[in-house]
Amino acid sequence: MKVILRKNQEGLGEIGKVIDVKDGYARNYLIPQKVAYPYSPGYMKMIENEKKAYQAKLNREVHDAETLAQKLNAVEISIEVQAGEEDKLFGSVTSQMIADKLAEKGLEVDKRRIELSEPIKMLGNFKVPIRLHQQVVAEVGVAVIKQAE
Repeated sequence: MKVILRKNQEGLGEIGKVIDVKDGYARNYLIPQKVAYPYSPGYMKMIENEKKAYQAKLNREVHDAETLAQKLNAVEISIEVQAGEEDKLFGSVTSQMIADKLAEKGLEVDKRRIELSEPIKMLGNFKVPIRLHQQVVAEVGVAVIKQAE
């Protein structure tokens, strides 16, 4: 059965692509889940309109992410932590702590977007990447300093 994809579907293709799939897969999954339309000229016109709307939305999201990325790239935050004798931290600096500090500065960022490969466990200055969109990554300067006792 030929179907037209309504959404980008991994393994199948992108919006507007006409693919040939098994009847049961199309009737039982793709069409009910609104992933695809059955192939017809009328649906092709609908897909073109949906594709334009999707592209406009994507452009708007990328623009908003780039604007936020410019603000984040200019931000330096400092996090005070307790440290021992040889400047080893008691605990670690996590993405939640970074997100909280950014929120204090008026920049709302979801902690899941902060890409710490592992928690920061030492004092110093770090560049932390934040993935705002598939195509946009910002870097925030994080200074981990010893808490005054």
